[in-house]
Amino acid sequence: MKGCWWKGLSVLLLLYVVFMGLHTPLGPALVHTSIDRIAPGPVTVEATGYNTHFAKESPQVWIENDGYRVCATAVTVNSDVVFSAQFTVPAGFHSNLTSLWAWDSVDGPVVLRDAFFTEGLGKDLQGEGCAVGTAERSGFSFPNRTILNETIRNLFFHVPMWFTMMVLMTIAFWQSLMVLRTGNLDKDQMALSAVDVSLLFAVLGLITGSIWARATWGDWWTSDPKLNGAAVSVLIYAAYLILRGSVPDPHKRARLAAIYNIFAYVLMMVFLMVLPRLTDSLHPGNGGNPAFSQYDLDSSLRAVFYPAVLGWILLGVWAYTLHLRAARLNSIADEANDR
Repeated sequence: MKGCWWKGLSVLLLLYVVFMGLHTPLGPALVHTSIDRIAPGPVTVEATGYNTHFAKESPQVWIENDGYRVCATAVTVNSDVVFSAQFTVPAGFHSNLTSLWAWDSVDGPVVLRDAFFTEGLGKDLQGEGCAVGTAERSGFSFPNRTILNETIRNLFFHVPMWFTMMVLMTIAFWQSLMVLRTGNLDKDQMALSAVDVSLLFAVLGLITGSIWARATWGDWWTSDPKLNGAAVSVLIYAAYLILRGSVPDPHKRARLAAIYNIFAYVLMMVFLMVLPRLTDSLHPGNGGNPAFSQYDLDSSLRAVFYPAVLGWILLGVWAYTLHLRAARLNSIADEANDR
């Protein structure tokens, strides 16, 4: 019982992750504007927020272009989530894209980045423009990111499942090396059990990833090198199971499976870690796209994401030990029946 503390820890961590991951609200954000292009002169913009409280306190509103701010000349609050703002847009903005900001003491600063295509570019504007409020809101919440929105909670499930799969595949890789070194059939069974459980997490990772892709990219599956590489990796390991079933001699099967498993592990690393970084990819952290840790993974997400990674890995290792124990018992039973 003394060695089971980590199993209880995995359960506690995942209970915490499920509760916090699904219960914590998203922070306020701007999600939509009535126009998507601005030119020098008077402009009226209607903006829609999410989890905002504009009716409690009329927000200060401004547009920002390359660090230069222009505050609204008038703001009309229609509801907690909708306001209209009037601007006098100057000529000489530096960037093609302009962001829309709003601030009040309840919600803090909220932004819709790159909300407008900008006309009338130049180099005339200097300094920062109008002064704005910057105090952050109080309370614990997850960041409300454009496109991701509520699906950002999938970070606590999809990503840790792939981490767990890779940990288990690494265990299988190491045990396969031990098979080639020692010829120990128990090491072969350990490699097989690790692959079996890792494939379960791989399938769960594909399912959660497909759901996430549908919500954010608009399709269940895209021709993305990371997604295709993950699918090919799963098929390669599925072929490992087929190979094992085609060789009756246990010692020959163990050596062939070990050699195949080593090559499968190397190919998985190439498909998941190397190729997506060398080509265009929609997936965060690949093909020039920034990873979550660079712009999305703030302190509130880390407080749940890191326990999720540890909890899922511990659960995966626990499942691996149970699978291995059951396989050993079946092997003992088969030997007894053969006598």
